[in-house]
Amino acid sequence: MTPWEIDALAITNCNCSSGCPCQFNSLPTNGNCEAAVGFAVKSGFYGDVRLDGVKMAFTAKWPGPIHLGNGTIQLIVDPSATPAQRDAVATIVSGGDTEDMATMFWVFSKMSPNKLDVLTKPIDLEVDVEKRTGHVRVLDVFEMDIQPIRNPVTGAEHRARINLPHGFEYRVAEIASGTTKTFGMMSLENNKDSHAHICRVYMNGQGVIEHAA
Repeated sequence: MTPWEIDALAITNCNCSSGCPCQFNSLPTNGNCEAAVGFAVKSGFYGDVRLDGVKMAFTAKWPGPIHLGNGTIQLIVDPSATPAQRDAVATIVSGGDTEDMATMFWVFSKMSPNKLDVLTKPIDLEVDVEKRTGHVRVLDVFEMDIQPIRNPVTGAEHRARINLPHGFEYRVAEIASGTTKTFGMMSLENNKDSHAHICRVYMNGQGVIEHAA
């Protein structure tokens, strides 16, 4: 297998209630799963190809829980990436050069037999981890906005984190509230004021890298 590694900041919005039952091995809030994700790669490589600065995103949906499969997924890569970088992240996100079950990319890909063409579209991604705010805007594909979750009585910001010592995506994630609007072939219908999280995705083909995750 070609060795690879990425250290990225990821921002995710799905259609479940805050906390997302998937994080606790429970069934999705609405019976199905729809998600949009944006990644800003701080540093990384795929073989001899450096991935520093690459921006990518994907949308995905499953008619039921993810583990039952039959999902649809579409990757988008910012045009600032070189053809070699684009091919590299497409391989990683499709679960290539990865040990079985080692990463979320491997799982999502195996559970998504319906893979749409990889798009090259401008990606505008900003995030403030401490404030739990940010956005991902992919031209003609989707717009995601996140903000802190709030106390339903006082409206005050509420801070919560999820710690997954054995997770295949992250070790610690800041929880937020997100809304995503879609415009392309992938239609996400119920991502309004729903679960969002911000996390560091630091992994290679063997899984999350423990010493810095």
